[in-house]
Amino acid sequence: MIPVRSMPATLELNSSPPFGDPRFDALLATLARMSPELESDSAARSAAAQEWPGEQFDRLAEAGVLGWVIPRRFGGAELAAEDLNRGYELLAEACLVTTFVVTQRNGACQRIAGCDNESLKSDLLPRLATGKIFATVGVSHLTTSRQHLRQPAVSVRETDRGVVLDGSVPWVTGAPFADYVVTGGTCGDGRQAIVAIPTDSAGVRVQSPPRLLALNASQTASIELSEVELERHWLIAGPVEQVMQRGEGGGTGSVTTSALAVGHAAASIRRLAEEAERRPDLAETCAALAAERAAISADMRAVARGELAGSNPRWTAESVRQRANSLVLRATQAHLAASKGAGFVAGHPAERALREAMFFLVWSCPQPVLNAALREFACL
Repeated sequence: MIPVRSMPATLELNSSPPFGDPRFDALLATLARMSPELESDSAARSAAAQEWPGEQFDRLAEAGVLGWVIPRRFGGAELAAEDLNRGYELLAEACLVTTFVVTQRNGACQRIAGCDNESLKSDLLPRLATGKIFATVGVSHLTTSRQHLRQPAVSVRETDRGVVLDGSVPWVTGAPFADYVVTGGTCGDGRQAIVAIPTDSAGVRVQSPPRLLALNASQTASIELSEVELERHWLIAGPVEQVMQRGEGGGTGSVTTSALAVGHAAASIRRLAEEAERRPDLAETCAALAAERAAISADMRAVARGELAGSNPRWTAESVRQRANSLVLRATQAHLAASKGAGFVAGHPAERALREAMFFLVWSCPQPVLNAALREFACL
């Protein structure tokens, strides 16, 4: 469980986006300042280095950010999709790893908030809104991970009282710190179910997080489930066919992922612009990348608003994701190139940004987005 301070009465949750509020700007500045402390490379770690953004979550709770996806009747702010994705973009520019953890936590919240289980919502959502508990999501095995296996990664068996889950849940962000994990599995007849599992349930075992290329402070690990029996109180959806199409939660290749890519690119473009003030030869490159970022950001918000894709071929989540991935890879490489040898030293913002950008090649990356990246790499 993530300890949080009491939310100050001066910053009440409401449905209006906080962007432009001096207190939100202060939050962004704080996250940016603290971000290097989450550096995972042992060669670049300082005495103040953090293994987990727990203090950052304290600040997010104080600023009301943890209520963004929680319905107002449960104490949240219930931001519109366009505002939510704008918030993700700004947060990711300040600190990608913290924002990534937030999106996984919010994915769990959205699945719970979008279900028909009123008992579960009343139990968890008010505490999630204030950060008193931490939930995360692990559903990649139902969408993009381990789809080649003949047997499901997690099997589900119905009982008179609820369901029993058995198997392995891969890629669970914040698993060692989670009070609840929203995950799912597949029944013998092909139907699927999504549940909220208390991590202190019998049969739940969190594995040690593997070393990653970047974002190790996200503490992403797998969770082993050994005949975990749950009552119906913990059931979010199913068992039904294609359970991931039910409710909310920010699916594979959604604009949530694109928002983080665009935000991360913005950080490198901003640093490139600072360098261009001293080196006019960088101005043209910087201006082109900044214009591209602004265009993708605008199209991303159009998708979040629900604009019809037929009115503009760029207004699809898939096309925005392809462009956002391309931008973040090129912007971080430009940042490294402009930084020269200094940027190649472990701990420099350019080398860290480049490593973190690689994440978008593997995180919720559906085949069409991957194919587009491979074609770009091959100059096709």
